[in-house]
Amino acid sequence: MNPVKVGVIGLGTVGGGTVNVLKRNANEIARRAGREIHVVKASARDLSRERICTTEGIELVSDPFEIVTDPEISIVVELIGGDSIARDLVIKAIENGKHVVTANKALIALHGNEIFPLASQKGVMVAFEAAVAGGIPIIKVLREGLSGNQVEWLAGIINGTGNFILTEMRDKGRGFADVLAEAQALGYAEADPTFDIEGIDAAHKLTILASIAFGIPLQFEKVYTEGITGITSEDMIYAEELGYRIKHLGIARKNHSGIQLRVHPTLIPERRLIANVDGAKNAVLVYGDAVGPTLYYGAGAGAEPTASAVVADIVDVVRTLTSDPGNRVPHLAFQPDALQETPICAMDDVETAYYLRLTAADKPGVLADITRILADRGISIEALIQKEPLSDKPDLPVIMLTHRVQERKMSQAIEAIEALDTVSGSVHRIRMETLG
Repeated sequence: MNPVKVGVIGLGTVGGGTVNVLKRNANEIARRAGREIHVVKASARDLSRERICTTEGIELVSDPFEIVTDPEISIVVELIGGDSIARDLVIKAIENGKHVVTANKALIALHGNEIFPLASQKGVMVAFEAAVAGGIPIIKVLREGLSGNQVEWLAGIINGTGNFILTEMRDKGRGFADVLAEAQALGYAEADPTFDIEGIDAAHKLTILASIAFGIPLQFEKVYTEGITGITSEDMIYAEELGYRIKHLGIARKNHSGIQLRVHPTLIPERRLIANVDGAKNAVLVYGDAVGPTLYYGAGAGAEPTASAVVADIVDVVRTLTSDPGNRVPHLAFQPDALQETPICAMDDVETAYYLRLTAADKPGVLADITRILADRGISIEALIQKEPLSDKPDLPVIMLTHRVQERKMSQAIEAIEALDTVSGSVHRIRMETLG
């Protein structure tokens, strides 16, 4: 059979890695796919720039629309990121009857509800394994490997930059700003790190995971999102003393009232495997009713780890080029007409346990006032640490762990505690999950 011709949009880190993997493993890939796969055209903004891949035998162009309109190309690989021009390119490729492989989580999270029906109408596939957790095949796991399960919940470390920062803060006692600067120097964080440290990147990925896990439309705008900028090295120390570690998690959980979609720093017991995922690595923990808890761990970014997922998608597409489109695995795991408009829970209605850190006056009765405010709202304390005041300050740090309570009640309690004359500053809260 004739080789399948592929066009790559973007020859940066992931694009270069994809070309390298396709060339280096060409024979093995052909054995798996049943046909040879050739990259015949690629686009890049700067054609003269030095690259991590060889471009021998590849026609380089500066206009990516030349790729999506090329009649010789069967598969378009979109690796430029963002959700503006990338959307236009993917829509144009689909309209021209081309299959699409992308690593673009923002594109899928924000425009997937538009893209997937169009792809189905045109009889083409849009594959996006590399959009979540880099080289970890978590999309395939949820869409195919666990298709016999009702997924009850999932929790993931799905942003390597944030995990690197929190690991360095915990292991070396460094401040947030110091570690962020190093992450930028190492290339883990962008010059503008907002998407990583404020949880937006993780929210894009959680949107995709939750849609596939629960059979719901993509709903990025309903994800509660909180970043890691408020975490201090002291929080890391106190959490360790209490037997916990702080991770920036994306959590999706189905309950009787709907589906929770939330990204925020989370205390988890240090004995959990996911609590020991450090550095820039990713991990996703999935709980299915039949299989129980399963953990998927690996590189969440990087040239060849992400290329591993991109190339696997290309192979999947090649395998199905001659198949009936109606018999393909649905883009979001469930048949398109079976997606359900399940309610998304408001954060105020979520129930979880809490870590609270506050600064209180070193006077009799202060703790009694605080615990009374909590008790009046049905909030019980699991553990409490009262630290010695610093020599130059009259106040002392107080750290508490609570039992599970509705977020609305905790917010009311925090507001009342902050109103006490004996409490200075704001009460710092971190949600806590056992993931049991």
